[in-house]
Amino acid sequence: MEELIEYILQFGNLNKQQIELVISKGQILQLKKEDYFSEAGKIPKQVGFIVEGVIRGCYYNNKGEEITRCFITENSLVCDYVNFEANASSSEYLQAITDCSLIVFSKKNWEELSHIIVGWDNIKNKMVQLCMYQKSRKGPVISHDATTRYLEFLDNYPSLTNRVSLSYIASYLGVTQQSLSRIRKNIR
Repeated sequence: MEELIEYILQFGNLNKQQIELVISKGQILQLKKEDYFSEAGKIPKQVGFIVEGVIRGCYYNNKGEEITRCFITENSLVCDYVNFEANASSSEYLQAITDCSLIVFSKKNWEELSHIIVGWDNIKNKMVQLCMYQKSRKGPVISHDATTRYLEFLDNYPSLTNRVSLSYIASYLGVTQQSLSRIRKNIR
């Protein structure tokens, strides 16, 4: 819970009692590799904070191909927030690609914090903005060549190359695994 509180305090101040309230509303969730945090076609039911592990955002294109849109790592919020707030079905998956440990808040508990803690909405809005920025595809611009996209991936996610499957990285970059292997070999 310490990581979560440190994260929250970057966006505003809370007193000891407010911090204890936040802690009381969060629950620990363990996800195994390949488990889903939220799924397309279902209404997102929780907001999470990743203590350990990596989650990817992905969807299926009109050809039925799975596309990795983003990676979300430790000390970040994870949620399909637009659909969480709207109580609407998600169009993407949030899937653990390593074993993950999260602190999660149900919709009811997340909303209660807004009703009880003065200033929580301001803190929450800043956290959600960062979460949405991290989920927006800040990675490869398809007009760049594949090598440039891979180098940008290394800049954006330096700790992930040895933690996640090459198939997910290739999907994120919009290349085949064979192309990714060639690119990696040529860079070394």
